[in-house]
Amino acid sequence: MNRVGQVAWAYDLAKRLLEDPLPRRWAHTQGVGKRAEALAPILGDDADTLVAAAYLHDIGYSPRLVDTGFHPLDGARYLRDVHQADERLIRLVAHHSCAVNEALERSLYDALTSEFSAERPDLMDALTYCDMTTGPDGQHLDVEERLAEIHSRYGPEHLVSRSITASTPCIRAAVQAVTASLAQQP
Repeated sequence: MNRVGQVAWAYDLAKRLLEDPLPRRWAHTQGVGKRAEALAPILGDDADTLVAAAYLHDIGYSPRLVDTGFHPLDGARYLRDVHQADERLIRLVAHHSCAVNEALERSLYDALTSEFSAERPDLMDALTYCDMTTGPDGQHLDVEERLAEIHSRYGPEHLVSRSITASTPCIRAAVQAVTASLAQQP
């Protein structure tokens, strides 16, 4: 599959899986995809892989795919097992937004890390940046607003809130690294 074809395929697949059952998740996904497109100047040849991953990062929320209830793992397994998707794309979905911390909370760390190795740190940072600066309705948010929104949505004792708290340094560092790269562009 060529690179442009990969982005179109990813968009169409995410739309089929998310638009009707989870319209708000689909709005978020579209916003994350747009943020990824804007990173093309700093990603070069990896831009299309990142954009495709941005469109696919939350497909594991689709009711059709839920198995473990951990959306990065469910989405990555689906991409691997059903679509035999590109390994880099699968790894980005599996590990997006510091997913290892939520995997620990869900006792799925061994499954996640044994099935899917991490992708290059700069691409992981770029996907985290896109996800963590996009609100639930697809709007751009500052990373601190996004973190607060997640905590507000789930409540302080929820495992997602606990994992986001553990992930906050990683998320902030990713956003800071991408912001610095963007600032260096002419």
